[in-house]
Amino acid sequence: MRRYDAVVFDLLTALMDSWTLWNDVAGSAERGLAWRKQYLRITYGCGAYRPYEALVAEAAEAAGFPRAWAAQLDARWGELKPWVGVPPLLADLAGHAVRLGIATNCSNRLGGRAVELTSGSFAAVVTAESCGFYKPHSEPYRAVLATLGTKPARTLFVAGSASDVPGATAAGMPVYWHNRIALPLPAGAAPPMVESPTLDALPRLLFG
Repeated sequence: MRRYDAVVFDLLTALMDSWTLWNDVAGSAERGLAWRKQYLRITYGCGAYRPYEALVAEAAEAAGFPRAWAAQLDARWGELKPWVGVPPLLADLAGHAVRLGIATNCSNRLGGRAVELTSGSFAAVVTAESCGFYKPHSEPYRAVLATLGTKPARTLFVAGSASDVPGATAAGMPVYWHNRIALPLPAGAAPPMVESPTLDALPRLLFG
């Protein structure tokens, strides 16, 4: 018996290795991290949706880097790759008739392209643009649950970014944190049900 009726994934960090592309555009992991931190700071504080591409450019400038990096990231978006093991995992879950969803802090255009690169099939894809807010605002989580038609407690959220842990938890969803690069848990946040550098334990969590 399945423990959950659906699994919702963060797209750009839980399923996709977006870190490598950001770092490559920035020229180093150190500069890529500085850029990414500014992007997260701006995203989490912006309230209602503002264009993703504009926020990425603002973040580069705020970190002391060229705004043109955002255009370079956009042009190379097709180079994004799923983490090792993601395509067969998604195929396995689909084969067990598990409903799959995505809630991502992205534009419709770039989110759609990234979804295609996962090689998965999803019953619900919610972007920040489509629902009007960036995570960890509650609206993306509510929107994907509404689209899937599942209850929060029966919908497992697979986080990639640290902020998704308290965000999904506040929405009533149990959380598996795919913490690939050992990010710290936000101060005061309750720990996730599972924290792992891989997705290897996910099938056992779902099917026992």
